[in-house]
Amino acid sequence: MKVGIPKGLLYYKYYPFIERFLIELDAEVITSTDTNKNILNQGVKYCVDEACLPIKIFHGHVVDIKDRCDLLVIPRIMRTREREFICPKFCGLPEMILYSIPDMPKVMIEPIYATNEKELYTWCKKLGKMITKDVNKIKGAFNKALEEQKNFKFGIKDEGYKKTIALVGHPYNLYDTFINMDIVKKLNKLGVGVITEECVEEEQIKSEVKTLFKRPFWTFAANSYGFATSIAKSNELDGAIYISSFACGIDSVVLELIKEKIEDFPLLVLKVDEHTGEGGLDTRIEAFIDMIERRKNSEDNISAFREHISCS
Repeated sequence: MKVGIPKGLLYYKYYPFIERFLIELDAEVITSTDTNKNILNQGVKYCVDEACLPIKIFHGHVVDIKDRCDLLVIPRIMRTREREFICPKFCGLPEMILYSIPDMPKVMIEPIYATNEKELYTWCKKLGKMITKDVNKIKGAFNKALEEQKNFKFGIKDEGYKKTIALVGHPYNLYDTFINMDIVKKLNKLGVGVITEECVEEEQIKSEVKTLFKRPFWTFAANSYGFATSIAKSNELDGAIYISSFACGIDSVVLELIKEKIEDFPLLVLKVDEHTGEGGLDTRIEAFIDMIERRKNSEDNISAFREHISCS
């Protein structure tokens, strides 16, 4: 059986698991092409206007792959942690796809609750039975997929740069180089290293989240807030860039909470949608890095002046 996996949304974070699981079941894994202009155009054509850029792009990936597979997996990811949920658009993603895109193949749309191995296996068993009736084979494939995911090193932590900034936002905005216009490469060319939330201790992030007056309802909001405020508090990095999808309801809230907490820590917010131009994005990044350099030079001069006065 040919099983299709669209390269959109959280594919970049969890593809080792799902691909290994399917391969162990002797399925042929068919993935869509990397995000490009044609994928975007197809997504915009079939998706509702009010959706954010990553959702539109996911529609484009489905269009790219739907005629090449027997079964298509649309991840209805509900939660990955207890008492939290993923973005609400994930909950209704299968319906958005099925009612917008014609001539769809057989589709796996069962909700995914991945707060523990037992719940995750429940979903995998349902997917596995669409491919084989051998329950033992499904269980073995699940165990190998878990091991594959555990050994997968995810995240960015550049070293050897004079300046380092945090890249904050939903994973699909940070790791899809078409959405963010290859921002990591742009920053590296400017002599700036990048670090993402996966390279910071989870307890450090949770500690910052606990300072909020109410526990965040959304997992992405908790991760972004905890990461951004923890690196600002440590004062070990030079700044942060938050990549946000235009009209993202979750980001509109969490950004205000972050700004209130980090005070004067350098933060650049980049809003992206299908109309975002690369030239404007480049200009804003360059101006932000220039501001960080001038700020650092100013602080060094003040420190040198104070040292001179104390010695005198």
